[in-house]
Amino acid sequence: MKWFILAIGILSNASASVLIKMAMMAPRKFPSLSEPMAALSNWPFWLGLGLYGAAFLLYAAALARLPLNVAHPVLTAGAVAAVAMSSILIFREPFHWTTGAGILLVIAGVALITARVA
Repeated sequence: MKWFILAIGILSNASASVLIKMAMMAPRKFPSLSEPMAALSNWPFWLGLGLYGAAFLLYAAALARLPLNVAHPVLTAGAVAAVAMSSILIFREPFHWTTGAGILLVIAGVALITARVA
Protein backbone atom coordinates (compact mmCIF):
# COMPACT_ATOMS: atom_id res chain seq x y z
CA MET A 1 0.00 0.00 0.00
CA LYS A 2 2.86 2.40 0.79
CA TRP A 3 4.24 2.10 -2.75
CA PHE A 4 0.78 2.54 -4.24
CA ILE A 5 0.32 5.78 -2.30
CA LEU A 6 3.71 7.00 -3.49
CA ALA A 7 2.93 6.02 -7.11
CA ILE A 8 -0.36 7.94 -7.04
CA GLY A 9 1.55 10.89 -5.56
CA ILE A 10 4.00 10.74 -8.46
CA LEU A 11 1.16 10.66 -10.98
CA SER A 12 -0.57 13.57 -9.24
CA ASN A 13 2.61 15.63 -9.21
CA ALA A 14 3.45 14.94 -12.86
CA SER A 15 -0.14 15.53 -13.99
CA ALA A 16 -0.18 18.83 -12.14
CA SER A 17 2.96 19.94 -13.97
CA VAL A 18 1.47 19.00 -17.34
CA LEU A 19 -1.74 20.87 -16.55
CA ILE A 20 0.11 23.99 -15.43
CA LYS A 21 2.06 23.91 -18.71
CA MET A 22 -1.25 23.65 -20.58
CA ALA A 23 -2.62 26.55 -18.54
CA MET A 24 0.23 28.78 -19.69
CA MET A 25 -0.25 28.03 -23.40
CA ALA A 26 -2.42 30.08 -25.74
CA PRO A 27 -5.35 30.67 -25.88
CA ARG A 28 -5.61 30.39 -22.10
CA LYS A 29 -4.68 33.35 -19.97
CA PHE A 30 -2.77 33.44 -16.74
CA PRO A 31 -4.09 35.73 -13.98
CA SER A 32 -3.14 39.33 -14.64
CA LEU A 33 -3.99 42.69 -13.15
CA SER A 34 -5.57 43.84 -16.41
CA GLU A 35 -7.94 40.83 -16.65
CA PRO A 36 -8.24 39.19 -13.23
CA MET A 37 -11.45 37.33 -14.10
CA ALA A 38 -9.81 35.51 -17.04
CA ALA A 39 -8.11 33.27 -14.50
CA LEU A 40 -11.43 31.75 -13.47
CA SER A 41 -11.91 30.11 -16.87
CA ASN A 42 -8.41 28.60 -16.92
CA TRP A 43 -9.47 25.13 -15.78
CA PRO A 44 -6.06 23.44 -16.34
CA PHE A 45 -4.53 25.92 -13.90
CA TRP A 46 -7.05 25.17 -11.16
CA LEU A 47 -6.98 21.42 -11.74
CA GLY A 48 -3.18 21.47 -11.70
CA LEU A 49 -3.19 23.45 -8.48
CA GLY A 50 -5.58 20.90 -6.94
CA LEU A 51 -3.40 18.01 -8.07
CA TYR A 52 -0.33 19.65 -6.50
CA GLY A 53 -2.32 19.73 -3.25
CA ALA A 54 -3.28 16.07 -3.67
CA ALA A 55 0.36 15.18 -4.40
CA PHE A 56 1.42 16.90 -1.19
CA LEU A 57 -1.15 14.98 0.86
CA LEU A 58 -0.14 11.70 -0.74
CA TYR A 59 3.52 12.50 -0.07
CA ALA A 60 2.67 13.13 3.58
CA ALA A 61 0.80 9.81 3.73
CA ALA A 62 3.78 8.05 2.15
CA LEU A 63 6.12 9.62 4.72
CA ALA A 64 4.03 8.04 7.47
CA ARG A 65 4.85 4.63 5.96
CA LEU A 66 8.31 5.05 4.41
CA PRO A 67 11.60 6.59 5.52
CA LEU A 68 12.22 10.12 4.25
CA ASN A 69 15.45 9.07 2.54
CA VAL A 70 13.39 6.68 0.41
CA ALA A 71 10.09 8.51 -0.13
CA HIS A 72 11.60 11.80 -1.24
CA PRO A 73 13.99 10.43 -3.91
CA VAL A 74 11.36 8.08 -5.28
CA LEU A 75 8.73 10.83 -5.51
CA THR A 76 11.11 13.38 -6.98
CA ALA A 77 12.76 11.04 -9.47
CA GLY A 78 9.46 9.48 -10.45
CA ALA A 79 7.95 12.88 -11.11
CA VAL A 80 11.00 14.00 -13.11
CA ALA A 81 10.83 10.87 -15.29
CA ALA A 82 7.05 11.11 -15.73
CA VAL A 83 7.21 14.79 -16.67
CA ALA A 84 10.05 14.15 -19.13
CA MET A 85 8.04 11.43 -20.85
CA SER A 86 4.83 13.48 -20.76
CA SER A 87 6.54 16.47 -22.32
CA ILE A 88 7.61 14.29 -25.22
CA LEU A 89 4.27 12.52 -25.68
CA ILE A 90 1.86 15.39 -24.99
CA PHE A 91 3.73 18.54 -26.02
CA ARG A 92 5.94 16.92 -28.69
CA GLU A 93 9.03 18.40 -27.08
CA PRO A 94 12.33 17.02 -28.41
CA PHE A 95 13.77 13.84 -26.99
CA HIS A 96 17.54 13.79 -26.83
CA TRP A 97 19.60 10.74 -25.96
CA THR A 98 20.77 12.61 -22.86
CA THR A 99 17.16 12.75 -21.64
CA GLY A 100 16.82 8.99 -21.95
CA ALA A 101 20.18 8.39 -20.31
CA GLY A 102 19.28 10.76 -17.49
CA ILE A 103 15.97 9.01 -16.84
CA LEU A 104 17.71 5.62 -16.76
CA LEU A 105 20.37 6.91 -14.37
CA VAL A 106 17.74 8.43 -12.08
CA ILE A 107 15.79 5.17 -12.02
CA ALA A 108 18.97 3.20 -11.33
CA GLY A 109 19.94 5.57 -8.52
CA VAL A 110 16.54 5.37 -6.88
CA ALA A 111 16.58 1.57 -7.20
CA LEU A 112 19.89 1.50 -5.34
CA ILE A 113 18.61 3.85 -2.63
CA THR A 114 15.45 1.80 -2.06
CA ALA A 115 16.97 -1.69 -2.47
CA ARG A 116 17.02 -2.43 1.27
CA VAL A 117 13.57 -1.00 2.00
CA ALA A 118 11.46 -2.99 -0.45
